[in-house]
Amino acid sequence: MRDHSLWEKIEPLLARVEKPSRYLNHEYNARVDELQVTGVDSAAAGVAVTSDGAVVETAVKATYRVALLYPDTYELGQSNQAIAILSHAINALSGCVAERSFLPWVDLITLMRERDIPLFTLETTSPVASFDLFGITLPHELAATNIVEALDLAGLPLYSKDRGSECPLVLGGGPLAFNPEPLAAFFDAFVIGEGEEVTGEFIAVHRACLARGDSREETLRALATIEGVYVPSLYAPGKGGALLPQVNGASLPITKRVVADFDACSIVVDPVVPFVEVAHDRFTVEVLRGCSRGCRFCQAGMIYRPVRERTADTIVDAVAQGLANTGYDEVSLTSLSTTDHSQIEQILRRLNRLLANTGVGISIPSQRLDAFGVAMARMVAGEKKTGLTFAPEAGTQRLRDIINKNVTETDLFDAIACAYAAGWLRCKLYFMIGLPEETDEDVLGIVELANRAYAVAKDAAEVNRRSNVRMSVSVAIFVPQPHTPFQWGGQIAHSEIERRLALLRSAHLHKGIKLHWHDPASSRVEAALARSGREASELIERAWRQGARFDAWSEHFDASRWEEAASFCGLSLAELAERDFALDEALPWAHIDSGVSSDFLLSELKRSREAATSEDCSFGSCIDCGVCPALDADVVLGGDSRG
Repeated sequence: MRDHSLWEKIEPLLARVEKPSRYLNHEYNARVDELQVTGVDSAAAGVAVTSDGAVVETAVKATYRVALLYPDTYELGQSNQAIAILSHAINALSGCVAERSFLPWVDLITLMRERDIPLFTLETTSPVASFDLFGITLPHELAATNIVEALDLAGLPLYSKDRGSECPLVLGGGPLAFNPEPLAAFFDAFVIGEGEEVTGEFIAVHRACLARGDSREETLRALATIEGVYVPSLYAPGKGGALLPQVNGASLPITKRVVADFDACSIVVDPVVPFVEVAHDRFTVEVLRGCSRGCRFCQAGMIYRPVRERTADTIVDAVAQGLANTGYDEVSLTSLSTTDHSQIEQILRRLNRLLANTGVGISIPSQRLDAFGVAMARMVAGEKKTGLTFAPEAGTQRLRDIINKNVTETDLFDAIACAYAAGWLRCKLYFMIGLPEETDEDVLGIVELANRAYAVAKDAAEVNRRSNVRMSVSVAIFVPQPHTPFQWGGQIAHSEIERRLALLRSAHLHKGIKLHWHDPASSRVEAALARSGREASELIERAWRQGARFDAWSEHFDASRWEEAASFCGLSLAELAERDFALDEALPWAHIDSGVSSDFLLSELKRSREAATSEDCSFGSCIDCGVCPALDADVVLGGDSRG
């Protein structure tokens, strides 16, 4: 049910904006507690009156309300699994209701500001400022100004210290929470790690504080006692710059939360089916969580450890239910490395039998770079052999060994030969430049490797008498990330990035290969924010006041706004992005414990300098990363306990 006083202001604006269906609600499977109706008699427990006067029964009165925001457009946010998972978990709690919110596109934002319309939730068009808890997903660095935009559009003070008891608590969670400091001033609290279990604990403590009439400060102190919850206002820099707790009960370090029994963790089998096409417009099942391949540049591979699988029975049952509940014609088996699932072949064979003659396709978005990966892709592609994506990451074997990619040219060429011989139409190769120890030879090696891969594809395609071989090469700029072996070293200088890109562009890439590269200026902002501490909060606010928002959208990113903001704050983007940390220095994120030990990261850094690789513990012996003992994890893969 809608808050009609606000909806009546918004509805006339929809004819004037792009994609009005972003804001409509009432999608298939959307739900909302009936007591979220304006004019409900709160004394009437168990019943509600709808806008047309009808009386409806309700099982439980909703006394605690959560607004969940993805800080970007509906198309991106509605595809985010975290929003769906957390909504499902919160709505399952007695007396709680969760509603979705997304940042409107710039056209509607302009109209809302002109008419003083606050940021609202989708389900009931209620102001997010009227909720008890405002949860914001933290997906990537370039979302920072969107988060500030959302807080301001909601009518909330930007800084936590300026909010009173009438404001909802602002809670952040997601990948960026593993270095929360650049955003710390804007948030009351962060959840570090996986949210399925800790969210319920957070809500329970908050509800108890509200019932007692606790002050905001008392509430934050109570919340800080929950494992995995970080309350920035309770910490301050100590000797050497390290953040230290200022009150009893505040943990140090703050250890990430992990769902130990991932197979028992509920799967959302009745997700919202959008009106508008979204980024991932299909039914998704997360088949495993974590990755132990150990790529030294990859933050996700470190912070989401340990690896935990869902069983084949759980996955197949969820697919059957999800497709029945949504009507989708495609299901995606998601994870950081889906083809590493110990039962993946069995899962795909069972799904092929289940979905035979239904027209439903299966996709595996994370593709293993070897012939086995292509064989698995062949099992799910059917006639839809549109394209595969492989990530060699580096152009030479020396550099792949430095970053511990653990794939060879033979792996790549065999995979491409299998793919094009089997009828695939195109292939995309992902690389990075600016990796530690990279030389010009490594940069030119990208072109050489791509040209050789293209030749392999041409030869393989002749099996099917096809000549329209298509291949693209995408080159990202390396951003050193916290909690990885490369966290101590800075990004290479902006001028050097430009020089290496020019070298790459001038090389003789086959005319049948399309080359794409990321914007070095936006990558520098990413690195500056990824590696900063609390000094970056003012930078983010100033960039936003300069007009920065939707920075992840190339048509909206303007580097000059960030440069001017840095100058205003007495900072330098170059220094923030490029600075090296001493190995014994207190890192801005040192108080956040990802479970992976610093000793392991230092050991991996040393091995990278020797171009020595480390094996994947899921398929070999334990490499002593520290996660399993630190988190008391008993990891079960394919029936075998591995630690």
